[in-house]
Amino acid sequence: MNKRPSLPVRIATSGLRWYLEHGTLPSTQRPAIAVIIDDVKANGSPEEQELLAMLSSRAAGVFVSYHVRANDDLRGCIGTISATTSNVLEEICRNTVCAGTEDPRFRPITINELPNLTCSVDVLGAAEPISGFDELDVKRYGVIVSNGRRRGLLLPDLEGVDTPQEQVSIALAKAGIHPHAPYDMERFEVIRYE
Repeated sequence: MNKRPSLPVRIATSGLRWYLEHGTLPSTQRPAIAVIIDDVKANGSPEEQELLAMLSSRAAGVFVSYHVRANDDLRGCIGTISATTSNVLEEICRNTVCAGTEDPRFRPITINELPNLTCSVDVLGAAEPISGFDELDVKRYGVIVSNGRRRGLLLPDLEGVDTPQEQVSIALAKAGIHPHAPYDMERFEVIRYE
């Protein structure tokens, strides 16, 4: 039996579907999202209602990722390092559209693809400065590297990323920072919803 997707994933996938069908950005006020929120308020478990309250009242950076169900290949992933909206639900609504249609590595997701994709939502915790690789654990912490205005981020617990050195190297490449240039590092934890 398939497990029901988490509330953040239901918000993300409904938001992307709304955008692809209507061409307008999703929000908690749009019917596609509002019906999910109303259902959780009326019929959700106490845990789900508590999660809804937290996501509605907290602001944080959020990454939304889409993968091909058949082989788990990445299909789109975009997010924000820190909050750009008033709460996590709105951050999910904004970032699901970006992940689905604006990731420069991929062509935009089409509505016909949605049933063949899985989604995950990572809500970022506060970043803290670190001074070396020994303060990273690729399963537990994501990393942010920065040099001036250039910043790169890599989420934790990604397949094929086995060492802190690999994690930092990928983040540096994403930021366009030369590996021998000076850079600062921060680590953060995430809550991953699937």
